[in-house]
Amino acid sequence: MKKRTLLKHFAVVAGALSALTAVPAHAQNAYPTRPVTVIVPQAPGGANDAIARIVTLKLGEVLGQNFLVDNRPGAGGNVGTAQAAKAKPDGYTLMLTTNSAHVINPSIYKNTGFDPVKDFEPVGLVASAGYVLVANSAFPVNSVADLIAQAKAKPGQISYASAGNGTLNHLIGEMLKRAAGIDMLHIPYKGSSGAATDVAGGQVPVSVQSLPSSLPFLQSGKIKVLGVVNEKRLAALPNAPTIGETLPGFGSTPWYGLLAPAGTPKDIVAKLQAALEKTLASKEVIDKLAAQGCEVLTGGPVQFAALIKEDLPRWSKIVKDSGAQID
Repeated sequence: MKKRTLLKHFAVVAGALSALTAVPAHAQNAYPTRPVTVIVPQAPGGANDAIARIVTLKLGEVLGQNFLVDNRPGAGGNVGTAQAAKAKPDGYTLMLTTNSAHVINPSIYKNTGFDPVKDFEPVGLVASAGYVLVANSAFPVNSVADLIAQAKAKPGQISYASAGNGTLNHLIGEMLKRAAGIDMLHIPYKGSSGAATDVAGGQVPVSVQSLPSSLPFLQSGKIKVLGVVNEKRLAALPNAPTIGETLPGFGSTPWYGLLAPAGTPKDIVAKLQAALEKTLASKEVIDKLAAQGCEVLTGGPVQFAALIKEDLPRWSKIVKDSGAQID
């Protein structure tokens, strides 16, 4: 009798343990059961913010839960990226970031506060964005060649605004200076919208901006495009020449992607990837991104991880060759 009672007791305990261990699996399969925070390591008003708001709205519809954009700018994207890296890996904190913060910053900053490979689980690529060299509409230059001529005639006297030290806007400006053999004064702002606003207002004559942050000022005629940063002309600005058409070999197309903290369960990453693919296939999302001068990029965790690993040494060389440094 004692043996039967003991066996019965073990059976009850085993059943209870089985039920307990089944809860996490059930929770993962039901993911998400509450709102998901998506960290954007840049200030509102730029390309990453615009892309994140378009994509997260649809992603939330696909998964039946709210996806909330949380802007955490600072140190060229390092602040928000480091916070995302340290977040609990349960699928409820994600990050939508750009190549400037993720693969360029490690070559510019001595300590970013994160490892771009070890600290994250790539979910998938999201989009690419158009970047443009712009000037105040009253500034007496109308092309990249005009700007180069002016800068050579007035070395160090023409200033350019960026979204902050170490941002892509800053780095591209430094690359332009080196490629053209000119000297311009860098004026860092705390975000792209502030830089674009001051160029439109005439406080600073020139800036490198994402197309989403430039569009309102382009449409109002307060700024003009001198050249496209991307390797190819933009569909949204078919008549605007690339900088590479004046300076052969010059060009860069920024990418944006969704990542989760390292250790996030594989089934959650897979569920997010599937939902992201469905989101990016939506005509509504494609059209909204196109209206911002952006295009959908496709690629799951494997392709995204490979791109990050390829871009790190490539941008390290570009940074070194450009001579760009944090002011």
